[in-house]
Amino acid sequence: MDGAKLTVKQWRDGAEVAPPADPVKALREQGSLVWVDLLAPTPEELGSIAEQIGLNPRAVEDALGEGERPKAGRYGEHLFLTVATVQLGDDRSTVARISAFVLPDGLLTVRRDEGVDLTPIVQAWQDNAALLRFGTIGLVHGLLDATVDGHFDVIQQLDDRVEELEDVLFDQGQGRHIQHRVHRLRRDLVTVRRVVLPMREIVEAVLRNRTDEHRHPELDGWFEDLRDHVLRSAEWTESLRDMVTAIFETNLSLQDAHLNEVMKKLAGWAAVIAVPTAVTGWFGQNIPFPGEGQLLGLVISVVLVLGGALGMWALLKRADWI
Repeated sequence: MDGAKLTVKQWRDGAEVAPPADPVKALREQGSLVWVDLLAPTPEELGSIAEQIGLNPRAVEDALGEGERPKAGRYGEHLFLTVATVQLGDDRSTVARISAFVLPDGLLTVRRDEGVDLTPIVQAWQDNAALLRFGTIGLVHGLLDATVDGHFDVIQQLDDRVEELEDVLFDQGQGRHIQHRVHRLRRDLVTVRRVVLPMREIVEAVLRNRTDEHRHPELDGWFEDLRDHVLRSAEWTESLRDMVTAIFETNLSLQDAHLNEVMKKLAGWAAVIAVPTAVTGWFGQNIPFPGEGQLLGLVISVVLVLGGALGMWALLKRADWI
């Protein structure tokens, strides 16, 4: 293994022991539980391991492929699954994948990069060490449980951002800022939903494709709890999408209402200005009229301009148009 970085752990009867000298050989042997993680292996490196332990070539191709969606299924003699994690950034969220080959007494995981942190996964195995007595299915449960908990953390961050956006929704002058934040939230939600929604199918596939040695009634309750968490995360993302849509529509309604208010005030002032325009237009006609060329004509025009304009202003002010 010149290029790939290896992480190896071994357990016997649920207790961690020293890692094996030959991890690949230990994956083929029975009597102990082995986990081997490959970070950024080359196709040749993973292909060599696949030949030694009998991995399905299509599963190997999926583990190294770009853009593979989270999924789980049986490939020949072993179960293969791919799950994804997501990290929210200031500008764009990032998605990382980890693939797992579930063997009779071993678990081989493959990561294309360091985007998936192994610490929560290892911590989940340590917190529920009793489950490791049931073999690789206990490792699979810990992997899925840590992944779902990570999804909850990300969804909680999105929920906090939605609440912050609701607090400034009715502030004046925040229209463009809110539009920008809503766009980012909707983009992040799309990314999170692509990661979260397939988890239900993955859990169902793991339970459906368990071999006889991986069927333990004691684990059914743990997987039911895991499935409940998956459903809750999916429902939470759906509710957040509805809330973001409601914020977007409310922001548009507020902008429309503000525009209508501005147009109403402009129309009101136009009506006020129309009064002196009409009066001066009348007195500007080239025809005789009472007071033409006299002080009386000036007084009458000034009174009509001021009286009409003030009267129109008072009328529109009472109607809350200006």
